[in-house]
Amino acid sequence: MSTPEPAGPAVANGKKLRPERTNATKQRLFEASMELIGERGAAGVTVDEIAAAAGVSKGTVYYNFGSKSDLIAQLLRHGVDIMLARLQAIEGQTADPLDAMKDMVGQAMEFMDDYPSFARLWVSENWRTPGEWSAVFAELRGELLAVIGSAVEGVASGYTVDTSIARGSLEAAIFGAIFVVGLDRQTYNPERTREQSVAAVMTIMHGYVIK
Repeated sequence: MSTPEPAGPAVANGKKLRPERTNATKQRLFEASMELIGERGAAGVTVDEIAAAAGVSKGTVYYNFGSKSDLIAQLLRHGVDIMLARLQAIEGQTADPLDAMKDMVGQAMEFMDDYPSFARLWVSENWRTPGEWSAVFAELRGELLAVIGSAVEGVASGYTVDTSIARGSLEAAIFGAIFVVGLDRQTYNPERTREQSVAAVMTIMHGYVIK
């Protein structure tokens, strides 16, 4: 499976890393850690296990990423970068803003199909209070909501919409629905198609548009 990588060198503990090698290592660590975390949760996985599953040394993990907490934080960043790259890749491909929103939701669902454990980690840890990665989640959530907000703005510009609905609440509803509907399908209803899940999320937007 080919996945886009974030541009530019990663930085950990004040050190610039070699972009190509770091991106390849980070992708292996991301895939390995997501599989392990999906089985036992973030707290139940050790750096040794992540390193072994990714085929790198424990020293490489600590040298590049510092502590286990820093590693998880950077892997969360890496996962969101992959999702954002997929969403940005489809920008401008569809003239109708509702269809563009539908394509965006479809890309998000496809990402969760590829990395279901990332979605589980996000849902399980994002609203934990206090949370070890609360600041990281807040930053990443803001970036994803900005993309959703841009798509909502496109719909509002092309259609007559219900202005009594708070834009922030609408964006949060779409954001939450993508994760919950996607995880529900993976966990309890695998017979449902991605298209059915996308259609369910899009009912939020169709309720926003005034016929």
